[in-house]
Amino acid sequence: MTADRSTSTGYRGLSLWLDRVADPLIPRPALDHDLTADVAIVGAGFTGLWTAYYLQRADPTLRIVLLEKEIAGFGASGRNGGWCSDLFPASWDKIARRHGRASALAMKAAMRAGVDEVGAVIADERIDCGWARGGTIAFARSRVQLERAVAEVENAHSWGDTDDDLRLLSSAEATEIASADSILGATFTPHCATIDPGALVRSLADLVVARGAELYEGSAVTEIRPHRVVTDHGTVTADVVVRATEGYTSALPGARRELAPIYSLIVATEPLDEATLAAVGLAARPTFADHRHMICYGQRTADGRIVFGGRGAPYHFGSVTSPGFDREPEVFDSLRHNLIDMFPALAGVKFTHSWGGPLGVPRDWHAGVGLDPDTGFAWAGGYVGDGVSTSNLAGRTLADLITSSGSELTGLPWVGHRSRKWEPEPLRYLGVNAGLRVMDVADRRESRTGRHSSMAKAFGRFLGG
Repeated sequence: MTADRSTSTGYRGLSLWLDRVADPLIPRPALDHDLTADVAIVGAGFTGLWTAYYLQRADPTLRIVLLEKEIAGFGASGRNGGWCSDLFPASWDKIARRHGRASALAMKAAMRAGVDEVGAVIADERIDCGWARGGTIAFARSRVQLERAVAEVENAHSWGDTDDDLRLLSSAEATEIASADSILGATFTPHCATIDPGALVRSLADLVVARGAELYEGSAVTEIRPHRVVTDHGTVTADVVVRATEGYTSALPGARRELAPIYSLIVATEPLDEATLAAVGLAARPTFADHRHMICYGQRTADGRIVFGGRGAPYHFGSVTSPGFDREPEVFDSLRHNLIDMFPALAGVKFTHSWGGPLGVPRDWHAGVGLDPDTGFAWAGGYVGDGVSTSNLAGRTLADLITSSGSELTGLPWVGHRSRKWEPEPLRYLGVNAGLRVMDVADRRESRTGRHSSMAKAFGRFLGG
């Protein structure tokens, strides 16, 4: 089942971001013939578009073809929470165990520089996407959350960070930034910006097409072979084929167990009046979260809305994705409840949008990027929801690999990383949903007992910490 392509209505309903973009969201023509290219990119989200963008900068003569089943930005790129952060799914300790401390530090620095790079492109290309470098505040709303916050700062400092990178805030300092309820303290990092991801991804699509890339929308890829991409109505032969399908990777033949599509859901309020905004705070538009186990994330938009999302939706048997899975009324209700619990000033405000979509989650929680020169197959993904800036680094890295530039990016420890496959069903279904359940129960138990959850700690090893 796909969105109705006869009008833009189906696509606008995918998220707040796509609902308010200026362009009509009418798909570009589909591929209807065979052709030959230098680089074929499967997927027109952030990864595919950043790859095309940097390839064009490196070599404007390249013939680049992008194939997209729906429209550019249909997936997570047009539906996420709008955090452009330096977060990487695998911990630096884990990367150091595999590749050494120096490699982990290089990866850490590259992720941090990625936030600056995205901001620089937005400024250089004059993209209007609500960019605000407000950092991230993560509240500690219980004693155990405060202990986790302290440990997080201590760990960051062991990796060379200072208070300029991540610092612990007192309750009073945190309340000066945001008037959340029950704040015992918080952590704050400046290394994050808030954006309107729909505006950014659609602008990138327009940019690369204007500079000569061919973007075929409504073109479902049925198979990726060495140097070849097959669709229902045409085949693209290319020196390099890039798979940039993230949460929809499992639909490709032979890739069912590569990335598990795990859903994240989001709600958004109406634009708030000045009095309510003053009561909430977040004036500098930092992104916000807290130190619970079950991930949540929020931002204050440029037009004064509060957008808030989190995990909690189930994983579906066989790694199946479907438009019907984007909406889980119970999860939406929980998100609204949790947001109002965090910011009581929002009680009574109207929520205008609710949406969701799948993330791409590798078995070891370790994103990867690479190019096999023998088959011409390139890939990037496994961002576990932290893809806005990571996809930019992926695009730059793929461009350097494809053009054999030999830059320092191609030596980073995630280059060439291939995660082991997820377990076959029903083990995958049982394991993923058990993990989601464990984190939910852990938060509830910690709230009730005031003690750390041993279940969450044990399952953290499964999550690739």
